[in-house]
Amino acid sequence: MRPFTLNYAFPRPLPIVVTPYSFDESLQLNVLPDGRPAVTDRDLLLAAGTTTSTAGSQTHFDD
Repeated sequence: MRPFTLNYAFPRPLPIVVTPYSFDESLQLNVLPDGRPAVTDRDLLLAAGTTTSTAGSQTHFDD
């Protein structure tokens, strides 16, 4: 029998998430595998809600 508290003492592993876009340093944008900006994919935006990256905080001191 497993004690009830152990369900909460050991966190479940996080699911593996694959983002369908990557950051293009030359464009300073997240891009899809076909080269289009990720913000142009309406279905992606509806599913993810955003395509933010850490680029702004690394390139602009005032972000």
